[in-house]
Amino acid sequence: MNIKKISVTLLPLFLFPFIFSTSCDKEEKDKSKQYLSILMLLSRCTQSLMGGSVQGCTLSLDAVVTTFAGPSQGTTTSGDTDATGNSVRFQQPCNITTDGTNLYVADMYNNKIRKINISTQVVTTLAGPAQGSTTSGDTDATGNAARFYIPQGITTDGTNLYVADRYNNKIRKINISTQVVTTLAGPAQGSTTSGDTDAMGNAARFYAPTGITTDGANLYVADVGNNKIRKIVISTGAVTTLAGPAQGTTTSGDTDATGNAARFNAPEGITTDGTNLYVTESLNNKIRKIVISTGAVTTLAGPAQGTTTSGDTDATGNAARFSIPRGITTDGKNLFVADFNNHKIRKIVISTGAVTTLAGPAQGTTTSGDTDATGNAARFNDPSDITTEGTNLYITDYVNNKIRKIE
Repeated sequence: MNIKKISVTLLPLFLFPFIFSTSCDKEEKDKSKQYLSILMLLSRCTQSLMGGSVQGCTLSLDAVVTTFAGPSQGTTTSGDTDATGNSVRFQQPCNITTDGTNLYVADMYNNKIRKINISTQVVTTLAGPAQGSTTSGDTDATGNAARFYIPQGITTDGTNLYVADRYNNKIRKINISTQVVTTLAGPAQGSTTSGDTDAMGNAARFYAPTGITTDGANLYVADVGNNKIRKIVISTGAVTTLAGPAQGTTTSGDTDATGNAARFNAPEGITTDGTNLYVTESLNNKIRKIVISTGAVTTLAGPAQGTTTSGDTDATGNAARFSIPRGITTDGKNLFVADFNNHKIRKIVISTGAVTTLAGPAQGTTTSGDTDATGNAARFNDPSDITTEGTNLYITDYVNNKIRKIE
């Protein structure tokens, strides 16, 4: 599961005399420089693939926003063209994940899964109908022969992609190297029956699953129509309800509680740091935290239990406001949220719940657009999802039909 590891953060004591030497001797100064270089290498943090993003090092961002793939600034033309950079076309790209080398996009209204090579910006269709066709369906097959119907959530463990196939009410699995698509959980090929049944594989039921993440052993699904968070054991396909109303009920609400006593209202985005889940609730306008080991649900940011007031206030915890938050990712220390209706990218410090606007219009304004710029001067139009390869953020800019990059 780990794709990158660079460790050792403690400074060996024997380096101190060289680093802090006040000698004027040139040889000694040269030695100090060499040891400082070694220190810089040794102090690098450890990164690993978790939750469909590369985590472990706190992102250092200048908030410079550019268009990574899709039409250039000033144009928002849709399509399904496989090409490079600004020549590429999407049709309302919804969700995004990365393995550190490539980005994978659920190109929702094209009914395809697109692959973007990060280093070259070359976009290809990994699974779903070939360029020029957008036919929907639920066929399990390889590459262009496979079919999806409004694919939305997407995550990866580095070997496979897992897709929340929303209108098919299924969780699909795509082997990245072979492009073979199968149904991991939800009704078998030829059926799209919805429901909320906890069961194994094809016997399980979902209702418009939208968000998905993984800790490497399990998948966690934001089952938006059922107002639940579901857990799927990848090795067996066993589906259970981790938080939200028990099987047979789909009652919405915003109750902070444990397991089946907790309530959600349209949970859409989900990510994990391996210990906790973080969920965006589009109708409650909150960011919820779920302890995986216990199922305990709390509100990390957004209005307190009993209120669902929207807004765009930068503040801490319950004083912060969102408006239809959707996509969410983490570097392990911070959360980054695609605040859909505010047309902004928000940052949340996990340890404190402090919320700020990283990019998009400043507090008090929610102007949309597609401007490539820095911080509050940048514009988005319904940013839908977000991921990181450990250095930058990548956003699906839904109405603009683009993939944006923040560095």
